[in-house]
Amino acid sequence: MSDVEAVSNLVSKYNALRQEIKKVIVGQDEVVEQVLLSIFSGGHVLLIGVPGLAKTLLVNTVAEALGLKFKRIQFTPDLMPSDILGAEILDKNREFKFIKGPVFANIILADEINRTPPKTQAALLEAMQERAVSVAGHRYKLDEPYFVLATQNPIEQEGTYPLPEAQLDRFMFAINLEYPSFEEEVEVVKMTTSGKTASVSPMFNAEEIIGFQQLIRRVPVADNVVEYAVGLVGKTRPNSPDAPEIVRNYIDWGAGPRASQNLILAAKAYAVLNGKYSPDIEDVRKGAIGILRHRLIRNYKAEAEGLSIEKIIQSLY
Repeated sequence: MSDVEAVSNLVSKYNALRQEIKKVIVGQDEVVEQVLLSIFSGGHVLLIGVPGLAKTLLVNTVAEALGLKFKRIQFTPDLMPSDILGAEILDKNREFKFIKGPVFANIILADEINRTPPKTQAALLEAMQERAVSVAGHRYKLDEPYFVLATQNPIEQEGTYPLPEAQLDRFMFAINLEYPSFEEEVEVVKMTTSGKTASVSPMFNAEEIIGFQQLIRRVPVADNVVEYAVGLVGKTRPNSPDAPEIVRNYIDWGAGPRASQNLILAAKAYAVLNGKYSPDIEDVRKGAIGILRHRLIRNYKAEAEGLSIEKIIQSLY
């Protein structure tokens, strides 16, 4: 199959996948789009939202519709790295045997990831970056495709451990989940109180997803689009000569090169999933807020004046 045929095939299957997910998830179209886009780009996602917005249901539904193995890890203050990665135990023959932890799946839901101490958060870092874990001097490869979708509660900060910048940078997208509209909430209430349960059918398998990830990486990108993405990220750095006044006044730290890479990967995925064979500058802008939101650090002045990180990013286009 040629790449042109593969793009048409992906668009067709992607549209069918969206319809399948809609059987269970009401609204949240942009959230679903960015989660799927991140998966097809090989990235991880941080979902930020208050309790009750169906974050867990969303991830579970996406995993089912993609035909992937799914595991949920509830992060708590007493969670140990071995609870995530697994551990070596002595079997009945007095030999060490490695028992795999829940990190060995295709899609990991890291629920309330900021509830656990840094030592346990760091256990996930190697898995996210290297697609492998090291236990007792042995290295174990994780199954491909591999995605971490972490959730974080933005309002209840007592007893939490904010994610370090190095780990935040491993997430391709940070997605804010908003409350549903009145009409959407009415539909949710009707669906969830009727006794009927909707189910989704697998639309992909692991091999197809890996193939589509490789297809997206092969998409050609014009030099001016790459330069635009790199220039956009450069504007977020207060010490850069290209930084506008709003960044110099309100941002302490800007985004690193991984943001530029993710902008181009996301632009490729946006283009392909819309049936185009090469991304343009508009495709780069589509992913900018989700990709840059968690990589910029506002100063106290921005917080005092109520200037949101999203408004600063939008001013850079």
